[in-house]
Amino acid sequence: MQKIQDQILLRALDDVAFDGWSLEVVQSAAAQEGFEADVVRAVFPSGLTDVLVHFSDYADRLMLKALEGIDIEELRVRDRINLAIISRFEALEPYKEAVRLSVPFWARPFSQLRGGKIVWRSADVIWNLAGDTSDDYNFYTKRTLLSGILISATPVWLDDREPSMQKTRNFVDKRIGNVMQFGKIIGRIKR
Repeated sequence: MQKIQDQILLRALDDVAFDGWSLEVVQSAAAQEGFEADVVRAVFPSGLTDVLVHFSDYADRLMLKALEGIDIEELRVRDRINLAIISRFEALEPYKEAVRLSVPFWARPFSQLRGGKIVWRSADVIWNLAGDTSDDYNFYTKRTLLSGILISATPVWLDDREPSMQKTRNFVDKRIGNVMQFGKIIGRIKR
């Protein structure tokens, strides 16, 4: 099913930049790929919401693929997180306008909870990649804080016109530094 979803999504992304996100764009993409109309309902039963959730999942898989050749164990945890976030943005670069056009969808009141869950899921993927094995409150704290970084970094990345993404890199690095400081303060308080 994922292969069919990817095929429809990738075709739809060609048109989203011009026509925006809509179920009609997705249905047209499916038809262009040779699928019957009921295939869209079968693979994306919740309609456009499922398509955009799949888009996020696709971005996570692109990020993981981009990091396959890197010995992540050689990096500090902070650098692992930073590299993963930047790699995810780099993977999404060809689809930047589609990401921009998805923001209003996730900002709608009835979509915010689901949108928060998919960001949290991406944060979980990144922490798992970084080797996090916590199973106490730290598990949730780390993912919540990283979700905040992902959410706040997205508009910076969307407005970053530099090919090197230096503005985005600086922002992400600074936010991670803030979170690390917060962690140290909490550690001191516990002691």
